[in-house]
Amino acid sequence: MVMAKNLFTEDYEIHASAKMLYPYISTASGLAEWFADDVNINPEKVYTFEWDNEQHKAVVASHRTNHFTKFEFLPETEEDEKDRSYFELRIELNELTQTTFLKVSDYSDFDDLDELRDLWDSLVDQLRKVVGG
Repeated sequence: MVMAKNLFTEDYEIHASAKMLYPYISTASGLAEWFADDVNINPEKVYTFEWDNEQHKAVVASHRTNHFTKFEFLPETEEDEKDRSYFELRIELNELTQTTFLKVSDYSDFDDLDELRDLWDSLVDQLRKVVGG
């Protein structure tokens, strides 16, 4: 059975500058502080994210310094090969209010969007604690 993938997107206000926030969305050490139990990167630039002792490998599909990072998970099944899961963390600034937002896009076969929202809410709360925002 092929699991349909869903795109979850949410904007989170964060009281931190893009320059300060960027390392937390783009580096293994930064991501390990809030996003996963552990994050490692090998010489081939493959990131290994660990949650609950499960490892998931991803590569940076695209990025722009101080703006965004998009991670694409390496396929674990044939379906993944055709339709890869990814997540993108994008820093957006509201020019009018000078407010910084983290826009989260999570494309995966996670089908309970309420549960996924709760997960991201708690992850971003952790990020806010780390950056003091």
